[in-house]
Amino acid sequence: MRDSQKTVLFPNLVDFLAAREAEQELIPTWRKAELKPLADYVRENLGAAKLTFICTHNSRRSHFSQIWAKVAAEACGIQGVETYSGGTEATAMNPRVVDSLQRSGFRIAIDGPMTENPRYNVYYAETALPIVCFSKRFDQPPNPTGGYCAIMTCSSADNACPIVSGCDLRLPIRYEDPKEADGTPHESAVYDERSRQICREMLFAMRQV
Repeated sequence: MRDSQKTVLFPNLVDFLAAREAEQELIPTWRKAELKPLADYVRENLGAAKLTFICTHNSRRSHFSQIWAKVAAEACGIQGVETYSGGTEATAMNPRVVDSLQRSGFRIAIDGPMTENPRYNVYYAETALPIVCFSKRFDQPPNPTGGYCAIMTCSSADNACPIVSGCDLRLPIRYEDPKEADGTPHESAVYDERSRQICREMLFAMRQV
């Protein structure tokens, strides 16, 4: 289901998305082929598509993917896309991801006390509920237990989960881990590049719906 009245995103996010739209030629043909089944799943489940992005620690790539998939769907006027994330184990949403998302135009606030695994409210529009992000296993609430597409964003999680119970479809859409840059002078640049890549590719997928 498409919404003729699209959610009005924050201005900085609109600019960020427009820049990613202009970079679609950076996505290789083979990568577009990997993204097509995701677009097909959303189209076939229009109005009720549930997407769970999975990486080992539910710390970096899966959060980027969950958030950008939701915002890309909103930007394309696609209603009913629910996005989730999880890991094979729980740690915490990495603060470098939070910082990178804020640089992109999101407004983020901690929901409740600061713990080892805080809950973040990620806002992308004045009129939309925030995306609530924290680290969890892929099979823990609020993640769906059935009727969803599982997207494996790293090879280690893909290998560690021979069976993802309850999913309709399992897709490997892998990304390089920005963790490799932690503690280096290039840290912010690497996280921002991974965020841009994931945003670009989620936009491509949603444009095919």
